[in-house]
Amino acid sequence: MKLSEASVVVLTPVFEDVAVFQILLRELQAAVPSGLYVVAVDDGSVVHPLTIQTHQQAGVAGAVVTLKRNIGNQRAISVGLRSVTEHIRPGQNLIIMDSDGEDVPADLQTLLAALESAGLDVAVAKRASRAEGLVFRSFYFFYKLLFRALTGRPIAFGNFMAMRDSAARRLGCMPELDLHLAATVLASKLRVGQCVLDRGARYAGQSKMNFVSLTLHGFRALMVFTEDVLVRVSLSCVLIATLSVLLAFIAVGLKLTGYSSPGWFSVALGVLVLIFLQTGTISLMTLLLTGVSRGKLAVDPADHVLLVERITESQ
Repeated sequence: MKLSEASVVVLTPVFEDVAVFQILLRELQAAVPSGLYVVAVDDGSVVHPLTIQTHQQAGVAGAVVTLKRNIGNQRAISVGLRSVTEHIRPGQNLIIMDSDGEDVPADLQTLLAALESAGLDVAVAKRASRAEGLVFRSFYFFYKLLFRALTGRPIAFGNFMAMRDSAARRLGCMPELDLHLAATVLASKLRVGQCVLDRGARYAGQSKMNFVSLTLHGFRALMVFTEDVLVRVSLSCVLIATLSVLLAFIAVGLKLTGYSSPGWFSVALGVLVLIFLQTGTISLMTLLLTGVSRGKLAVDPADHVLLVERITESQ
């Protein structure tokens, strides 16, 4: 079966996790008994490279996109999505999910049903419960607050989503996709709906994402909205600079009326002048940086072919 003939197309990145991917194929086959096509992006695996024999042994149609080197989860998804959009037909839907089991295959039908019934372009999975520890959840909570403050948009979903073929083509043309999938969906102006789903347990092993990787992943989401972030930071600095000027006038007024204690006026005025100069400088710098195009933060979408070693399809 070819990709264009499938009823459900699933795209998932895989890195040194062949055993886990085998489990995923079995669960996907149980969730979608017919018309399933699975595209796996091997993200430069060296010890356990993925081959098309894994699909054949599981009896699942699909393809393996083998990358020349490891480029990370998000860029692997972007390369796979752009490869898929070259063959996907109109009216066909695409599922994007991780291969470690935390995205539950049984929930595919819920996402697809939401996509069809609500007239959406993208249906995403919002987590009802998380299995991570208190420290991770605390950092994640404050990160979401920071993201909303800096971009003006809430973010509460990850890679697990279903989309129409038109949405996949739109995302494939956006250079920001190499940085962060979920943030690019928010920036795409597509109609997005959320399905509240529980996160599953990993099939085996530990996550390859450590705290540093997760932090970098979070800041890449902010990079998608570079212009918005810079403008908001600049406006905040302008507000602080304005308040410092007002407070300086109040300090002068207190000095002239004799209400300030000895030495207080010079210290207060010096601190306020420093605040004004620093925030003014930051405001000027951020306003100048807003002229930098967001597209320059990522590679050209057409360059994905340079990262693909080969594409192997099942027979």
